[in-house]
Amino acid sequence: MGARKKISAEKRKEALKTMYFAKLQNVPTSPRKMRLVADMIRGMEVNRALGVLKFSSKEASARVEKLLRSAIANWEQKNERKAEDGELYVTKIYVDCGATLKRMRPAPQGRGYRIRKRSNHVTLFVDSKNTNDKN
Repeated sequence: MGARKKISAEKRKEALKTMYFAKLQNVPTSPRKMRLVADMIRGMEVNRALGVLKFSSKEASARVEKLLRSAIANWEQKNERKAEDGELYVTKIYVDCGATLKRMRPAPQGRGYRIRKRSNHVTLFVDSKNTNDKN
């Protein structure tokens, strides 16, 4: 690895140490459906977001709820204290496309239709309100 590349990689690693996030990879749901759930909680306070996800009828909301609880636990572990009400917010959440499994379905007259079974990766960042004011 070149010197400049190594320096920039170390800077990225240092920046990640001050961020509080959780990742969920290879979720067997289409990214479009997962983005609908992600858009519901973006920028919300975490306790309110947990309530929204708990009572949402979407299948993806259960996975995002578990991911949010993981991000909160990561924040608590790095700060060595419990999160209080109204302190933590979902600062960023984004959904990227994952691998697509391609399958064939029988079709009329000996043909085959292609089925794309999509997957996605979700990354969720949480942070406290007073940290957001500094940035």
